[in-house]
Amino acid sequence: MITVPLDLVNYRAAAMSHAQALGLFEQVLDHEPVSAPGSGLIYALWVSRATPVPARSGLDTVSARLELTGRVFMPADTEPQGDVDVAVTGAVSALMDAYCGDFELGGSVANVDLLGAHGTALGAQFGYARLGSTTYRVATLTIPLIINDAWNEVA
Repeated sequence: MITVPLDLVNYRAAAMSHAQALGLFEQVLDHEPVSAPGSGLIYALWVSRATPVPARSGLDTVSARLELTGRVFMPADTEPQGDVDVAVTGAVSALMDAYCGDFELGGSVANVDLLGAHGTALGAQFGYARLGSTTYRVATLTIPLIINDAWNEVA
């Protein structure tokens, strides 16, 4: 059986293009920032986990679940502060709508595991993060991708 190796460049580009097309973000980054990314709404995307998917695997190939992490950032002291949660929540909703609307990421994956059939579902957790001297209101998205026939089983 011919396998399809994990192609992070392609999957990440497809996920990032949805964020860019929304027109909501000052920056869309292809990595987790290690320093303060700036002001306004910012979105960053990186890989966080890869695991086999037993229910989708066969006798000679293994399907994979590649989990991307997306994070929406906005400085928590942005005025008016009451609008920060509104902006971050609106951005998360728009991103989740985009990923649900193209759950094969342009045909590059079997599907985004929207409802968690093979692990944690598409979702977001809200909180705060401090980078440098800036505290950000953040929403961390779990974007689980299912890829058929990623690895060969050989005895």
